Amino acid sequence: MIFWIASYPKSGNTWLRALISSYFFSKEGFFSKDIIKNIDQFPEKVHFKNFDYDPKIITDTSNYWIKAQERINEDNKIRFFKTHNVFGELNKKPFTDKKNSIACIYIVRDPRNVITSLKNHYELSYDEAFDFITNEKRYIYDQHKSEDYSDFQFIGSWKTNFQSWKYQREIPIKFIKYESLLDETYLTSLDIIKFINKILQKDKEGIDKSKLENAINSTSFEKLKKEESIKGFSESILSKKKNKKIPFFYLGPENDWKKILDEKIQKKLSETFKDNLKELLYI
Repeated sequence: MIFWIASYPKSGNTWLRALISSYFFSKEGFFSKDIIKNIDQFPEKVHFKNFDYDPKIITDTSNYWIKAQERINEDNKIRFFKTHNVFGELNKKPFTDKKNSIACIYIVRDPRNVITSLKNHYELSYDEAFDFITNEKRYIYDQHKSEDYSDFQFIGSWKTNFQSWKYQREIPIKFIKYESLLDETYLTSLDIIKFINKILQKDKEGIDKSKLENAINSTSFEKLKKEESIKGFSESILSKKKNKKIPFFYLGPENDWKKILDEKIQKKLSETFKDNLKELLYI
């Protein structure tokens, strides 16, 4: 069964996966750049090997989302997967279902901070990033593979993405805010580990607090950013404008929309997502 770590892009998914993988897939809780590979992404091209799809058709892999997950689940093991895909259907094809998924942790982030990270990661202007985050038909894929949409993910808008997971009733979900993980890292992380243990029926094992503290300390933004500068990071992408990779870990806690976001974009985002910002207690 699949345990999802879901989010809209640039919302803290990688930090969350680093923390979870350090706790569950290391002996003492210390992060290393290879350990995050225990939580790979779905969907990716590898998941559709031997399926009869056309990589040149943008949505064609969606016909095999469920079949690919059934193949992953053949050995009846629990596996964590990251995704940015919405929870729902595309062309009447469901992304996942309760037969293939056991639970989800969804991390949401204030869109007024998400937009700055999107701007950097995808090399966009603020206007382009605004169009990105509000586009209900938005999808992402590996843009460095010419005419190959095998890594296609349908992400929708920021609003659609978080609501599709938060309000689904197929699987248990732990919904957290990036800001809570940032401001109350230990308590939020503890709550996450308890949720995972409950789903995996490991409640009786309790929490290894020393291991959790190591996981938290070794996955701080500063340490992840420093490690990327020395060893690189597998999820950083090659710039379309320059022959070098774009740093994955950009501003982190310094990404404060009140200080750095253009006032015009601030106003547009606050008006567009007014009800959602209230819903999530951002205003």
